[in-house]
Amino acid sequence: MFDTDEASRSLGIELVEAADGRAVATMKVTETMVNGHNIAHGGYVFLLADTAFALACNTHGPVTVASGAEISFVAAGKLGDHLVATAAERTRYGRNGIYDVTVHRETPGGPEVVAEFRGRSRVIEKTREAQ
Repeated sequence: MFDTDEASRSLGIELVEAADGRAVATMKVTETMVNGHNIAHGGYVFLLADTAFALACNTHGPVTVASGAEISFVAAGKLGDHLVATAAERTRYGRNGIYDVTVHRETPGGPEVVAEFRGRSRVIEKTREAQ
């Protein structure tokens, strides 16, 4: 799925791992991603979290999409930050699932949380069509 995700890949998002309802993706905050307050635009932070969420909920095979999501911004991302989004499945029921994603920045003192994201997924197809 990530190989054909032009939106995420064009922003420099990299897939670190994805398996068994979990995923990790990273992104560096560039000059084009900061807003008028000189901090990372929340839309980019959301996009990184949403990408990790999508990767995690598609590890089971069926085509799965977001049915909803929300984010809480805990700290401002900064120019040059290396952000890491870690997604983890909380539960799946029927065709639905709930996933939590923590976005943190790596610092010399250890990870600092930037945002917490919760996504709700929905299976729409049993199998992925060949492209």
